[in-house]
Amino acid sequence: MEQVRRRGHEAVPVSRRTGVDLSSGAGLDAALRGADVVVHCADDTSAGDAVTVYGTRRLADAAAAGGLHLVHISIVGIDEVPMRYYQRKLRAEQSIAAAGGPATVLRATQFHSLTAFFARVLTFGPVALTFGDLAFQPVDTDHVATRLTDLALGARPPAYARAADLAGPDVLTVGELATLVRAHRGASAPRVVHLPAVGPVLKAMARGGNLPAASAARTGGRTFAAWLAEQPARLTGR
Repeated sequence: MEQVRRRGHEAVPVSRRTGVDLSSGAGLDAALRGADVVVHCADDTSAGDAVTVYGTRRLADAAAAGGLHLVHISIVGIDEVPMRYYQRKLRAEQSIAAAGGPATVLRATQFHSLTAFFARVLTFGPVALTFGDLAFQPVDTDHVATRLTDLALGARPPAYARAADLAGPDVLTVGELATLVRAHRGASAPRVVHLPAVGPVLKAMARGGNLPAASAARTGGRTFAAWLAEQPARLTGR
């Protein structure tokens, strides 16, 4: 929102805190009244389909009915990695397309903070575990916000459209991520133990299903190492 305001436009936050509930539709029509563009970043991973799928369809229908441009943030690889949450995100994209209004979907890779979380949970003392050739191309949230703002304030498409996938500048293996995270708190590099990728989700990620196609992606923003240097020594959360 800060970027939208800095560029001379009005940005209005909408969430359950402001009386809008996508799972029921409460307050939605009033919130959209007078808007030109809606940037949809809302989600609730604990609520099943209620917000991710049905709430997105409710918002997409309302935006289409009002002729509003809907800009939606999604995830790279949701049609490659058969994770349940990814399948919900794919259905959300399909519901936006079905609504028929002008809409732009931006898929981004994992944020730096989530990738750091993965590196921590796969590290046990001086040992880091990885599966096959598992790697990530994490992206900085500020870079994603800039791109979402560009899309929201740019030309609207006539109907549903996919923007180029967005990713950070570096592809890092789990071992490289764990080494950076341990060094950040003053620990030595871990011993990396390679395990076979078992199951459809890990197999898909190990073969790069969570990475964008290099020829079709836009890359930029801070590197993971630059982001990490600005964090407290003890990382928490996701």
